[in-house]
Amino acid sequence: MKQSDWDVIIVGAGPTGGRTATHLASLGHRVLMLEEHTEIGRPFQCAGLVTPKALHEVGLYDSVLEEIDGARIHGPSGTLVPVGTDGKLRTYVVCRKKFDQGVVQQAMESGASLWLNSQPRSADITPEKVTLNIESNGEELTLNCKLLIGCDGAHSWTRRYFKMGRPKEMMIGFQVEVLGYKGKDRWLEMYSGSEVAPGFFAWVIPSGFGSHRIGIWSTPEHLKGRSVEQCYEDLIQHPLWKDRFDEIKEIARFCGPIPSGMVKKTVAERVMLLGDAAGMAKPTTGGGIGPGFKQIKGILQPLSKAIFDDELSETNLKKVTSKHFLSMKKDQDKARTLRNLLVSDASDKELDSHFENFARPDVLELINDIGDIEKPVPLGLALVRKVPAFRRLALKAGTRLLFR
Repeated sequence: MKQSDWDVIIVGAGPTGGRTATHLASLGHRVLMLEEHTEIGRPFQCAGLVTPKALHEVGLYDSVLEEIDGARIHGPSGTLVPVGTDGKLRTYVVCRKKFDQGVVQQAMESGASLWLNSQPRSADITPEKVTLNIESNGEELTLNCKLLIGCDGAHSWTRRYFKMGRPKEMMIGFQVEVLGYKGKDRWLEMYSGSEVAPGFFAWVIPSGFGSHRIGIWSTPEHLKGRSVEQCYEDLIQHPLWKDRFDEIKEIARFCGPIPSGMVKKTVAERVMLLGDAAGMAKPTTGGGIGPGFKQIKGILQPLSKAIFDDELSETNLKKVTSKHFLSMKKDQDKARTLRNLLVSDASDKELDSHFENFARPDVLELINDIGDIEKPVPLGLALVRKVPAFRRLALKAGTRLLFR
């Protein structure tokens, strides 16, 4: 018979769910991960970039497919801005299946349990416990726990069932795995402009063994009736860059939402949201692994104490999370504001002007000195403060940031 009583049940066994389970199980809590799919790491809807900080935390270097030294960013009219230095590592590309499985394996080695092909159907919250009704391999079961944590992604059942709000932005991502792209080794490419990625960027990322991941992300507001698939076709046929794509052969296609912007309620009575379920993807890159790791790590000790003491009311969970989560939300809001000022709200003409300034040697030096994929806010603020051409944005940026 399957165990029915747990301290913590985590819905979703992706990187954030697995890392959360590792932390809590290591501290002596009885932890169960529920994963709706029959295997870990599939399907995935991610470019597969993992920062050195996040990879160092889990040590899963055997999942690395490529090391990336920088990004070659292209303006709408072709202006090239190379950010990075040959031979100086900036980030990693991982095999998401191997990475996710490694994170979940660490959780199990720490004492957590995993049930595959298992998903919640309903829940009842009382002051004493959470009663969760699930379907596991076709069998209906009733489980009890002190705390329910939703790490169940963009379409989070937990978030929807407990009416905890929606992410500020729900971006649309589309990605194709290809062979035959003509790019520079150890560098990813980014393309901008209303034709190929309205309001955001398209990307081409080396993914090992001669393959590349070509992706587009945008929002319905920016797409204005177009699809991300149409943007992809426009990218590979673009007059400026089509020669790079003329020999590509598709291996696979993926599509999915990217939730960015912390939800209104990250906690409720005996319930908490983490990672994509909470809307924690970065507004500048769409990455969610680093923020998910940071979100749980910053509250781990007080959360563990609250679980041991069984003090998991909404009021107590707010005390545990509010300071750390609010700090992350503010950083996220600032990053979105700066992204909008410099990219999303700019016309192609304005973007071209920005790129001409980005490409200046003194500005490139500033970008390479301050730039950090994990910390875009200091770079964005430095650009609007220190680069004369961007000073006209400084007042506008200051006003927006002041009232957030």
